[in-house]
Amino acid sequence: MKKTATFIMIMALLFTFVVPFISYADGGGEGNIDTGGGGMGSGTGQNYWNTNDEGVRITIIRDRDRVPVTIPIDLTNKTPPSTLLHFGKISKLQYQNGASLTPMNKGYISVHPQKELPLIIKSDRGQATLEEIKAYFTDELVVRYIAETTGFDYDTLINGNYKLLLEPIAYITFQGVKMAMTAHEAALYDQILNGGLRSKMVSLTHQNLPLAMFLETSDLGFPAWDGPTSSRVSNDQIITSLGLGIVRFHDSPTTPAPSQTSYQYRTDTDVITSVRLSTSAQITPKDPARVAFHIMGSSYTVTNIVIPEGESQLVWVKWRTPTTPQTVTIEVSASQGQLSVSRITASVVDLNQNLPPDPKATDRNNSFQLPSIPAYSAKTSASWGIWSAHWHEYWVWISKWRWHSDGQGGGYWVDHGYWKDNGWWDYDWTGYTASLTAYQSVAPDSKSPTLSSSRMKSGYGIEINSFTTLSSNAPSSHITGAQHAVSYFPEFSYQTYWRLHDLHTRGYNASFWLKPNEYSTYESRVHFSPLWFPDGPYTPITRILDVWTPDGMLTLQLHDTITISGNLLSDWHIAPQKTK
Repeated sequence: MKKTATFIMIMALLFTFVVPFISYADGGGEGNIDTGGGGMGSGTGQNYWNTNDEGVRITIIRDRDRVPVTIPIDLTNKTPPSTLLHFGKISKLQYQNGASLTPMNKGYISVHPQKELPLIIKSDRGQATLEEIKAYFTDELVVRYIAETTGFDYDTLINGNYKLLLEPIAYITFQGVKMAMTAHEAALYDQILNGGLRSKMVSLTHQNLPLAMFLETSDLGFPAWDGPTSSRVSNDQIITSLGLGIVRFHDSPTTPAPSQTSYQYRTDTDVITSVRLSTSAQITPKDPARVAFHIMGSSYTVTNIVIPEGESQLVWVKWRTPTTPQTVTIEVSASQGQLSVSRITASVVDLNQNLPPDPKATDRNNSFQLPSIPAYSAKTSASWGIWSAHWHEYWVWISKWRWHSDGQGGGYWVDHGYWKDNGWWDYDWTGYTASLTAYQSVAPDSKSPTLSSSRMKSGYGIEINSFTTLSSNAPSSHITGAQHAVSYFPEFSYQTYWRLHDLHTRGYNASFWLKPNEYSTYESRVHFSPLWFPDGPYTPITRILDVWTPDGMLTLQLHDTITISGNLLSDWHIAPQKTK
């Protein structure tokens, strides 16, 4: 009965919310792997985890746009019941892109690999061996097995355009309920329970599981981990940086060293540069931390930072990039705690380049084939927060007894004690979120003859208008509205040339329209479709950029379609010259 009640409580609560490890493999290459964690024994009663009750979730990711191309699979040497409580087959990357934590109590599927997994999660009864983990996930037979199990072509997998995202899984019993969870899921779940999971199973869920795998160098949008490898970590640290490994194949690009991070900004743009400050000892209002950013000869200092023991928070500065393209080095220093990065190299680029050439009536492209619409990486939501602290008074009486003689051989004791405040600092977390939505309209040029609002002849221009909405509970110092939009076109296979938009309306409801076209007689804000474009759908795409938060830039891709039917030559009439 207690077990059933606990399960109902968990389900109800959840539904109220709608190692350094990077491997390089060439079908069986070499790896660069490390692990962390510490001693931990098996538990008993209603809350416990046993050594070897573990697995690894594996997702194949397309590198260029960081999109999962397979449903994740859970490899394990165990045979967990299909009825255990789990959260579906969701990868860390999908959670970062907005997937919600959704509980399920049936249908759990795991895969028992042909070659048994090595020990992954450290405990007092077993130590994960770095060499074994490294050898396993770069073994050609294992990689082939992963490709076969996920239904993905092996030769395609190792061609350098794809990566394996690995996440350790723990099979635990929590409050009498058998559960499966990755480190990321454990952190999200603990947030929902207001620390209830951490209070019972901290050594597993907030140390050994997340520290079983982490990145040496940043990859797939996740930062490198240079924090502690044998102590407890926070939910925030787990969600952003821990509980993942990556296998890269031979043609994958290199990544920067862990002490330096590379960013790309646009010219003349408000941006937010952030770092994470962690501490193993509490930082109090009596001696708060300071973080200084040194940018292009100017210094920006964030003061009055307080953080409880073993926790962290983002610290950021909002600044405006220069008007000319260049490389900017940002040095970061802190008076206390440990920074996630001390140097940032920012490449400042000018988007107003690579404009399409002047369209000609004589242009031809007889070999043109309609390209597939690319899917650029999107980040439409962000979350962050700030710690604050206040003093919790706790007055106690400190006795100090003294004997007072009465002068006649007797006397009495008097307590000359005093009250002392033996209080402590209570910390509060104020969380902030931001979410980006947008839509786009594509219509024929208002100055050209058209068949309808959604049909036109090739050779005429199109107008593109984009509208964004940023929703956030954060003050303006934490965020920016959308600042740039860039459109790409099918006649150029969505590459080579693009058009930059002007801001039509600024702020959190920013809107955009195309810059005036230099080849337009009326300097209209249009893009001319090529005369040779075949009848059928014409779909430009637009990327919304530079919605900045402390948790990074929000961005998304829009597209809308107009139908091409005929060409502008059919509107021309050639008549003989009149004679007198």
